[in-house]
Amino acid sequence: MEIEIEKMIYGGDGLGRYLEPGENRAKALFIPFVLENEKVAVEILEDKRSFARGRAEQVLRASASRIEPGCPYFLRCGGCQYQHSSYEHQLEMKRSILRETLRRTAKIEWSKEIATHPSPPWNYRNRTRMKLVASPFALGYYQFRSHRLLPVEQCPISSPLINRAIAAVWGLGRAGKVPQEIAELEFFANAADDQSVIEIYCSSSSGKLLLFGDELHQELPEIAGVTFFSSTSGESLAIAEGEAPVLQYRTNGGNFRVSAGSFFQTNRFLVDEFQALVTANEQGSRALDVFAGTGFFSLPLAQRFERVTAVENAPPSFRDLEHNAPANLRPIRKSALEFVTAMSDEKFDFVVVDPPRAGLGEQLAKGLSKLAPPRLTYVSCDPATLARDLQVLLSGGYQMTDLHLVDLFPQTFHIETVVRLVR
Repeated sequence: MEIEIEKMIYGGDGLGRYLEPGENRAKALFIPFVLENEKVAVEILEDKRSFARGRAEQVLRASASRIEPGCPYFLRCGGCQYQHSSYEHQLEMKRSILRETLRRTAKIEWSKEIATHPSPPWNYRNRTRMKLVASPFALGYYQFRSHRLLPVEQCPISSPLINRAIAAVWGLGRAGKVPQEIAELEFFANAADDQSVIEIYCSSSSGKLLLFGDELHQELPEIAGVTFFSSTSGESLAIAEGEAPVLQYRTNGGNFRVSAGSFFQTNRFLVDEFQALVTANEQGSRALDVFAGTGFFSLPLAQRFERVTAVENAPPSFRDLEHNAPANLRPIRKSALEFVTAMSDEKFDFVVVDPPRAGLGEQLAKGLSKLAPPRLTYVSCDPATLARDLQVLLSGGYQMTDLHLVDLFPQTFHIETVVRLVR
């Protein structure tokens, strides 16, 4: 079957349509690893009542933006979706998807420029999580749209230090020195990419784990420490004595302690630009940072506001937030909804929200509208939940002034957005 690709959609697929025998209406067909305006020969893999999924067997007419992928695992690995496209075209696709999502979901016709902040497209990740099987040894990612492990010995979107750490684990694995209890590893490198910590997720606890950590450090002295977690509960395992290792991450906006389990931005090239975009032009008496993490936006805000309130509920991130906070920054451990509901009478000059992929939700968005700060900046990692939340905020009296696409995740479909709102 030959299909024309109409457009790209959020999630990485291209959209085509085909007419089934005896039907009058064409069915939507979703195909990965294609580009808009291409013509492809397609095999149908899944045929539902309202849509179908397929695989491109051959590209019959290629886009001028199609290039050779930069990773030997592309198409098999589930981590990247856009390596077959030039980087300039990746940004075009993301802008187009963002505009359409705002229009379709929230009826927002954004005719102004989407200010775009590109990243070097390779070696940008400072944090990488991988699956592990000890026998026969394999370290890697899930295969595309499956839960089968694909052995991976290099990751071109991860930092050079993380790739050296991956190589070190492979060396120990080939030597039979990786304990059976290990299920996953997460590597996190600092701003200079000369020091890292590793989180190891285990099915159970044993003395072999501590020995593995020591051997890993011998293979790669840049490893500052290893922390062990339960792969089922996510709780820290008390295997080693003493304090868990932490990483110091320096940005133009401050010096951050980041412990194992804490959230921190993952694009090492855009950290400073991203931080400045959200905070640099803001100043005044009182600021509020909701979903504050370790204080990524709170610390630079504290340099220009008399008082800053930072709300974070996750225990590891909150502990780091408390440690990182200057005297005029007040950390509060509560859920965002609980805090905003309780603080309905408080007044802030500026509020920044950086929610997880699920977004704010209707209650929290309405609560922020009721709080009514004159300036509000929404940092989003999902255009669909952003559009849904903007609908509530705009109906609550806000207007959009700026829309920025910050490309924290080149080679993937993920879209990071910064929206400035005023009332």
